Amino acid sequence: MAVLRETPYAKFNFLVDLGTGNAKGPDAGFSEIALPDVSVDIFAYRNGNDPENAARLVAGNVHYSTITLKRGQIGSLSLYQWFDQVRKGDPAAKRNIAIQLLSEDRAEVVVTWKLSRALPAKYTFSNLDALGREVAVEALELAFEQLEME
Repeated sequence: MAVLRETPYAKFNFLVDLGTGNAKGPDAGFSEIALPDVSVDIFAYRNGNDPENAARLVAGNVHYSTITLKRGQIGSLSLYQWFDQVRKGDPAAKRNIAIQLLSEDRAEVVVTWKLSRALPAKYTFSNLDALGREVAVEALELAFEQLEME
């Protein structure tokens, strides 16, 4: 459940459950999450016999952008295996994802984003560079059917 307070929460403490029930192991350790944009199609509609010469607004379809999860390459194949499951057409690949923002002291969950029936849509890797010093990063972009917040 969302926890209301006067000052905004910091964005650096969060947990991710990729539908496996594990939000604390190395496979669930992400360094960055780009949360989705949400929009609703709005249509103007007016009956020809409406007494007012103005259209009323009607809500249409909801659209969700994808989310992107990034983490350092840790040698785990779990993200690849999930992507491969989708690539091979497995209908059981859809998962329910939970992303929880924690308070600064990590004592409580302050907001949860629940993504229903999520599927990997794109899987990317950072470039390798023999002279570089950066961490190797893998990123998974997820499409999903429904967003709920609590």
